[in-house]
Parts: sequence; structure tokens; C-alpha cells
Amino acid sequence: MRIADLPIVQKAFRRLQRHGAAALAHFICLKAINRVVPFKILRGVHVAKADAAFLDYPPAYTPSFLSPRALREFSADPGTEMSRAFIDDALRNGDECYAICDGDTLAAYGWYSTRPTPIDPSELTLHFADGYVYMYKGFTGKRYRGQRLHAIGMTRALQHYLDTGYRGIVSYVESTNFDSLKSCFRMGYDVFGSVYVLELFGHSFTFSSPGCKAFDFRVTSTARPEPLSPTALQPVPLERRRTSREGVTRA
Repeated sequence: MRIADLPIVQKAFRRLQRHGAAALAHFICLKAINRVVPFKILRGVHVAKADAAFLDYPPAYTPSFLSPRALREFSADPGTEMSRAFIDDALRNGDECYAICDGDTLAAYGWYSTRPTPIDPSELTLHFADGYVYMYKGFTGKRYRGQRLHAIGMTRALQHYLDTGYRGIVSYVESTNFDSLKSCFRMGYDVFGSVYVLELFGHSFTFSSPGCKAFDFRVTSTARPEPLSPTALQPVPLERRRTSREGVTRA
């Protein structure tokens, strides 16, 4: 078999065609680092204006915030990717779910929080400034993809929160999820900064770039709440590389 026929090479070539050389280099770099130690980069994104192009919805569908009862009924279907335990935790935190339904079928949804929210891994918590709403766990059922339902649901939720006095929505996308980043840009999101998450010796260390300050956008760890010092991200001097393991992982 030729090298060009290897699945990994073909996948890399497709990524090059879709996203460009810089994105491919970024992906390869983080993949390499993750072979040593888990590391990811979270791109903080923000939107403060509802795009009118995404406010209309197909007439056969029903958009709305779901009641606790409806959420628990939908949790019985594994295809919705919402467990009963997840829903109970989210509701306990005061979070809301804005969804688009096709009759009795859950077609798409997104969750919205105004409080610090756990992220993956579970020891991490995302914080953000008062006045903003954090959007997470966006979902569209397979048979409903390609209809812009995620964009419609998010934009309608954004309009609701703007109307009730909030300043906008914040969220994050892992830096190697290029398709999701492009989707965010189409919906009017801007990248304002990055959060770097490094797992080392059983602890998670985090560092927020300067752009995150305006949104107080940061991640803390319950296991080790101190943020990672900026100097910790600097290259290890040559004379120390034989005795230290430096790593940065997935994004």
C-alpha cells in the first residue's frame, strides 16, 4: 500500500483541504503533545447580537424552553444524549434547555447557564462574568442535521436572554474542532481568548489568555484551584529536558 493510501494520510489531506495548512499543523502539534500528557485549548467565543437570518424556524417545528417534566420524559430516549442524572444536576444549577421539537420528537437543543458550570473533566468548573449566559451541550438529531436547527435554537435563545437584560452568550470550542468554530463564526460569534488546560500528575492546571479577562472567562479545578502560571507554558531549557516531561495535549 502506498503511503498516500493510508487512512491517516487521507484524513490529514481532507483536513488540509477543508481548513488549511495552519489548522492541520495545529492539529498535528496537539496530537503529538497529547501522546505525552493531556492538554487542550478552549477557544472562548461570544455573541451579543441575534442574527435575524436565524430567528425564523420551519413551521412544522416548535421552539421553546423545555419544562423539567418534558426533559425527564425525553431522557428516557438514549438518542437524546441526556441522562436523568445530567438533567437533575443541570436543573439543580438553575440551567435551562431551549429546544426545537418535531411533534413529540426532540430535534435539537442547547443548554444555558448563568452560574459557574462543570465541564469535562468533571473536576473542572467554567466561570464567566455576571450578565452573560453560558451555552453548552448543543445537540441536533441525526435526521435533522443540515437544517440549521442548532443556529436557529441558539439565536432564539440569545434573543430571549437579550430581551431579559443579559449582555450576550459565551461558550467555548476546542481549538481542533474546526467545523464547530466555522459554525460559530457563521452565527456571529467572535473568539475573545483561549483557556489552556493541562493535566499533570493527576491534577488539572489552567491558564486564561488576556482576552478572557473582559468576560472573567476562566476554568478552575476542584482538585487544584490555582491557575497555571504563564511561565509554565514556556519551553523547557535544553539543559533540563532530560529530567523533565513537558506536554500539552488535545484541543
